Amino acid sequence: MGEAGEKYRAWADVEAHGISDLYFDWATGVAADEDIVQLVEELPAAKRQPNLVFASARMAGVPLVPYQQARSEFIARWDAIREIALTHATQTNEVRRCAVLLPELAKIPGPIALLEVGASAGFCLYPDKYAYRFITESGVDELAPTSGSTVVLETELRGRPTPTHLPETVWRAGIDLNPLDVADPASLEWLETLVWPEHDERRRNLHAAASVVAAERPLLVAGDLNELFEEVAAQAPADATLVVFHSAVLVYLTRTRGSRSSARCTRAVPYGSATRAGRCCRRSRRSCRRTQRTEQSWP
Repeated sequence: MGEAGEKYRAWADVEAHGISDLYFDWATGVAADEDIVQLVEELPAAKRQPNLVFASARMAGVPLVPYQQARSEFIARWDAIREIALTHATQTNEVRRCAVLLPELAKIPGPIALLEVGASAGFCLYPDKYAYRFITESGVDELAPTSGSTVVLETELRGRPTPTHLPETVWRAGIDLNPLDVADPASLEWLETLVWPEHDERRRNLHAAASVVAAERPLLVAGDLNELFEEVAAQAPADATLVVFHSAVLVYLTRTRGSRSSARCTRAVPYGSATRAGRCCRRSRRSCRRTQRTEQSWP
């Protein structure tokens, strides 16, 4: 088994097991298939990850069937799969991450300005526009905008009080190497394809969130966060607390670039907001992982 095969096997066990039966089957199938592993290893290292390869396969027309049935389609459509993988990225815009961020954001008094690094289409810039169902030890607590919301996010909340109000968000901005426009059908199709096959609720929330974003566009800036961060952060309203957050982007940065990003955040954001934003950044991925495994929800 080559290096890619070993990684696909580990991904199947750690990421897909119990979350997506089809992707678990595809990943274990690829891991044991020397011909497919060789094709995967011909991709640049950053393009070999299962999420990207499998989404590219689906875009290329590989049917959602068990691996032994899909294998011939992987081979026949590999040129198309390769082209899609080379021109796309895993920009999963998981709106449920807002359920993890909200308890921290709700603690901040007064209006807030949100700046997300690695924003994709900007779905996570609207935590005040979504409804929430918090499952606690004492029952279920619900929180929603006064006008209601078609996006309802459910999560388990432990060890902290349930938020009683939504944050007053007065400014929304994001930085991404390739921000996606929800008004572009091709971009919306790619976002939907990144959702794992069995996750119908995630697809429903994605389309509902896309409608929210389309109705009130955020400022989305294309470029490197280390180059643009201070420029974009300076545009936040002076009378709002600037909160900088991410949900996954630092995972894709080298240690050096990640340290540079943290240093820029500390310089540009007042101490109080930087502290709060840092809490969100550090907690979000681990907390979201725990949420996904509880709800069988997202990768």
